[in-house]
Amino acid sequence: MKKFAVLVMTLVVALTATVAFAEGAAAPAAASGLNASVAALFAIAIAAFGGSIGMGLSISKAVEGIARNPEASGKIMTTMIIGLALVESLAIYTLVIIFIKA
Repeated sequence: MKKFAVLVMTLVVALTATVAFAEGAAAPAAASGLNASVAALFAIAIAAFGGSIGMGLSISKAVEGIARNPEASGKIMTTMIIGLALVESLAIYTLVIIFIKA
């Protein structure tokens, strides 16, 4: 997990450095549409990545809870399904906002 955190931080620093050292010249009109499309792709990728990590963790914890207490499986499954729906709705909201802004 530490290697993943180091990789993410390196990526953030590298992307931030390119923005910090960019020139202040105005971009052509045709390039701004491309920039918006690339930003939209990054936004939905981050939303999907975060949602999938959250879903995986919630499912694994629900399975662990059911394994420890099989009698509570109904309540655990109901709560897990509601939580998964809320996590998935965040990715869908991101997609809707991208369609509105684009």
